[in-house]
Amino acid sequence: LEEAVFQLQQIFRIDISIALNILGIESMRAGHCRIGYTCFKLAADRGYSKAQFNVGLCYEHGRGTEKDLEKAAFYYCHAASNCHPMAQYRYGRYLLQHSPGQHWHSQHRALTLLERAAMAGITEAQAYLGVLYMRGLQPQEKKGLEYLLQAANHGDAQSRYHVGVCYEQGLGVQQNLAEALRQYREAAVAGNRHARERLRL
Repeated sequence: LEEAVFQLQQIFRIDISIALNILGIESMRAGHCRIGYTCFKLAADRGYSKAQFNVGLCYEHGRGTEKDLEKAAFYYCHAASNCHPMAQYRYGRYLLQHSPGQHWHSQHRALTLLERAAMAGITEAQAYLGVLYMRGLQPQEKKGLEYLLQAANHGDAQSRYHVGVCYEQGLGVQQNLAEALRQYREAAVAGNRHARERLRL
């Protein structure tokens, strides 16, 4: 009986959190940002990862509350711990960009989160990792190219352009100007300005 009561409490808690999060989304769409933030916060404090991510967005962009990157990171961290892929991406980026002294532990954690987000299909994480591995302190060009290709295949025109650069310069792959041209054309068709400029050259 105690187990049944506990299960019912859990279901009720989750259902309330889902309802609050949906109410928050609808409030934001209607332009009632303060109400939306309040709904997200109530659901986030109940441990609902989607709401935790939404509170992070509110703090990052100053919607319904003051802009505060540290508070945004706090909520992204909680959502990332609950396996929210987009939160993993945003918190990973935050760690790389704002960690004091760029400690190895923070960098390692950031890369782990970004790779999890990329594996979950988050195009932004794939593109970010691609550039990071290409241009990092210790470049891993083949790994960078793999992530760029994943992002490009998910429709990211900037990553498609970077793949073209890889083929043109032989970064992580054998130099192939015909393939570089093909990648630039695809990126240009998708609206990438850099690819159009490269094609003119």
